[in-house]
Amino acid sequence: MPGIDECLLEAMALPGARGAALVDWSSGLALGTAGDSPVGDHETTAAETAELARAAAEYESFAPAEPAAGAQAGPGPGAAGPPVEDLIVTTRTGYHVLRFVETSFDSSVFLHLWLDRADGNLALARHRLRALAEGLVLR
Repeated sequence: MPGIDECLLEAMALPGARGAALVDWSSGLALGTAGDSPVGDHETTAAETAELARAAAEYESFAPAEPAAGAQAGPGPGAAGPPVEDLIVTTRTGYHVLRFVETSFDSSVFLHLWLDRADGNLALARHRLRALAEGLVLR
């Protein structure tokens, strides 16, 4: 099971990967980084992506308190992890994929992968980030 550095190196091996980070969305701090940052500073990028992740994880629009009629109850407020699996932001030159990491403790971390739009494969990136998030060991 990979730790943070190994996980980020594996993410950087994806086609079109420009940068990767593991970010704590409650504090906005980068727990680990690899590659480049879209703004030249990993800490700024971590803080900005944390705002987006926090909104998705906490806003009721993305985490309904009650399931629709006939639907199974899924994770919601107070559950082990956020109800959102991942977020994708598309820009003119790239993709930003934020994959929430579920842990046995009250986690508030996500993987952020920045992909070049011309060379990146969004479907492959989502698939690989899911596997990396599931295998990540936080020490």
